[in-house]
Amino acid sequence: MIPRILESFNDSPLMLYILIIAVACIGGGIPPMLERKRRRDIENQLPGFLEALSDSVGAGRGLQEAMKEQADSSPGLLTSILKDTLRESHSSSFEAMLASFAAKTRSTQVQRVMVLVETALQQDAPLQPILADLSRDYERLNDLMNQREVELQGRGILIILFVSIGLPVLIAFIVGLFAPASKGYQISEFNSTFAMFFAVASVIGVGVTGRMLGRLKDMLWWLPLWMVLSMGLYLGAVKAIGG
Repeated sequence: MIPRILESFNDSPLMLYILIIAVACIGGGIPPMLERKRRRDIENQLPGFLEALSDSVGAGRGLQEAMKEQADSSPGLLTSILKDTLRESHSSSFEAMLASFAAKTRSTQVQRVMVLVETALQQDAPLQPILADLSRDYERLNDLMNQREVELQGRGILIILFVSIGLPVLIAFIVGLFAPASKGYQISEFNSTFAMFFAVASVIGVGVTGRMLGRLKDMLWWLPLWMVLSMGLYLGAVKAIGG
């Protein structure tokens, strides 16, 4: 049965072309996922880092000394980047080190915090309450972002699974059951049309999910994969059920 199902895909050259594109696009879709995970790990560590700096500054240490202490004693990606930045910036000013550290994290949250810290240093403002307030603010912000991410990601996954997997299999079951090719029904054109319909439906489903999550550009890399998956599931299920 499996060889017959695979042979039936020869009647859908478009699906084979999309499959080739999908394999190529996987290489472009993985780096944004890894970069986003790295950035969110850094941003989730930021409130604890700021709280530790606030405690150290409140104990009478200077900001540079407190940052060096955190870089040497605290685990995590954020402090690892800070440690590397401190090691590379012995001959530069402290402000230049802050700018370099913020740029290396590639996080807008860290960049905003470093700008605020630099401004506070220039204005001789008290750092301890500023760092404590920033820690609480970004902790609340990240909690809300994480909660929103979990809720929307679950809904988005359900949309994609229903449109790209559930619906093609359901329609294929109905077509294969009531218009089986083994009974002489000529439905090749019908199947090609429905395969294209599910490909377009997958585009819409992935696009809606990407828009919901605010990552539409990143999700576009996975469009061909979901298109070919929905087309393949429909054509394969029709062949398996209808003979």
